[in-house]
Amino acid sequence: MHRRVSFRIRDMLKCFPESGHPMDALQASAASLGLFYSRRAIDDPKYIYDAVVRLIAKIPTMVAAFEQIRKGDDPIQPRDDLEYSSNFLYMLTEREPDPLAARVLDRCLILHAEHSLNASTFSARVTASTLTDPYAVVASAVGTLAGPLHGGANEDVIAMLEKIKTPDQASKYLNQAIKNKQKIMGFGHREYRVKDPRATLLQDFAEELFSKFGKDEMYEVAKSLEKDAISKLGPKGIFPNVDFYSGLVYRKLGIPRDLFTPVFAISRVAGWLAHWREQLGANRIFRPSQIYTGSKKRHWESLENRLKTK
Repeated sequence: MHRRVSFRIRDMLKCFPESGHPMDALQASAASLGLFYSRRAIDDPKYIYDAVVRLIAKIPTMVAAFEQIRKGDDPIQPRDDLEYSSNFLYMLTEREPDPLAARVLDRCLILHAEHSLNASTFSARVTASTLTDPYAVVASAVGTLAGPLHGGANEDVIAMLEKIKTPDQASKYLNQAIKNKQKIMGFGHREYRVKDPRATLLQDFAEELFSKFGKDEMYEVAKSLEKDAISKLGPKGIFPNVDFYSGLVYRKLGIPRDLFTPVFAISRVAGWLAHWREQLGANRIFRPSQIYTGSKKRHWESLENRLKTK
C-alpha cells in the first residue's frame, strides 16, 4: 500500500518540463514527501520505521510516474500482487515482465544497495547529522548520485560505446583518450585497484539476458575496450567499475538511458537509510574545519577611498 503516492505529487510531476532529467525530478519528488510525512520525530521508532518503508516503496513509483508523464501518458498504478522489481518494470511498460528480467533487476538492486561511504552516502550522513527529516536526507543523496563521477557514469558509458561503434575501433579510441588525458567512463575507482567485483557480476547478468533476449551489439565493443584498457591501464590499477556493464544490463531490460541512474537510486535508498539510522544512533554534526591557504598580507582600502578611485 505504501507504493502509492498522493495525487498531489503526481500533479507536481506533471508540472515538470518533459525535457528535464529524471534525477532532478526524483530529487524534487523525494524532498516533497517531507511535506506530507515529515514530523521530524526522529526519536520515535515508529516514525523511523514508517519513513524507511515509505521511501523504499515510493521512490520506484515516482521514477516510473515521471517516465510515463513525460511521454504524455498517465502514471501506471503499482500492483500489490507483484514483487518489488516486477512491479517497477510493470509501471514502466504496463506489461508483466519476463521472470528472468525481473530476477536480474532484483539482483542488480541488491548489488547496488550499499557500498560504504561513497559520495552520495557521505551527503546523506552529513544531512542526517543536522537531525533533519529522512526525506531531505534522501533528496540530498539523490542530488549527489546524479553527477557523472558517481552514479551518472553508466549513461556516459553507453554514449562512449556508441561513439566507438565497432570492436575494432576500441583500441584507437582508447589510445586517443589516453593521449588527450580524457577520462574513460566506467573505468577506475577510488577504492578498487582490481576489476570491481560488481562489474564481474553485472557482466554475468548481461550475458544471461543476452542468451534469452538476444545480444546487444555494444557488448562486443565493451569487451574489446575492456581487454585493451586492462593491458594499458591495468598496471596503474585502473579497471572496469560498477558502471561499465550496468548500462548494458538496464538497456536490455528496456529501461531508457536517462533512467539508469534513477534505478541506481531506487536501489541505493536502502543503503542511505541504513546509514541514516546508524547516524541517529550516535550523532555528531559533520563540521570539518578549513585551512586557509591564501595570501597572508592583504592591502585594505577604506570604502571612502574606493569610491574616489571609481
